[in-house]
Amino acid sequence: MSLTHTSTDDGKQRCHWCASAPEFPAYHDTEWGFPVADDHRLFEKLCLEGFQSGLSWRTILAKRENFRRAFHDFDFDRVARFTEKDVALLLQDAGIIRHRGKIEAVINNARRAQELVKQEGSLAAFVWRYEPDARTLAEPQTASTSAASVALSKELKKRGWKFVGPTTVYAFMQAMGLINDHAEGCFIRAKVEKARKVFRRPHS
Repeated sequence: MSLTHTSTDDGKQRCHWCASAPEFPAYHDTEWGFPVADDHRLFEKLCLEGFQSGLSWRTILAKRENFRRAFHDFDFDRVARFTEKDVALLLQDAGIIRHRGKIEAVINNARRAQELVKQEGSLAAFVWRYEPDARTLAEPQTASTSAASVALSKELKKRGWKFVGPTTVYAFMQAMGLINDHAEGCFIRAKVEKARKVFRRPHS
């Protein structure tokens, strides 16, 4: 199967997965792969990738605004204060994925994020240390893990994070711009590459 397809609306070549759902082209064109240094957005994506485990990204994307509302825009300082009462309320919220383990993982990870920020300066500074050398990457969208995603996953788990396996972390790295995994021929690939060149890598 080709890694790109031509949109019937504008004739532009995009990554093939855009054809899977009508919501995907906008997400693909404006978010996926563009580098991110905001701690709350990075935390959000790690959490949503954890919720996606066993499900489709379309399901999560359709509920993303509900997740943002439920978890205070993924402000981990606020989520870290959630109690068992909050968990019980979230389990009644039909707008999100009502999975106790995943909900509790977000709260746990919020507390771990607070610890990490105290130790490393910011979540962004920590995460971007794992940006791989582009020359070591597999062909776009041919891999589901990498040495960098395995290493970041291992370190997060060591620090007590949950639902952060190598595949989840690889999807996070694709989406947050630590790698440019847009297909060759996709018209967004060059835009992401340009964004990555001018992006100021965060430091602690």
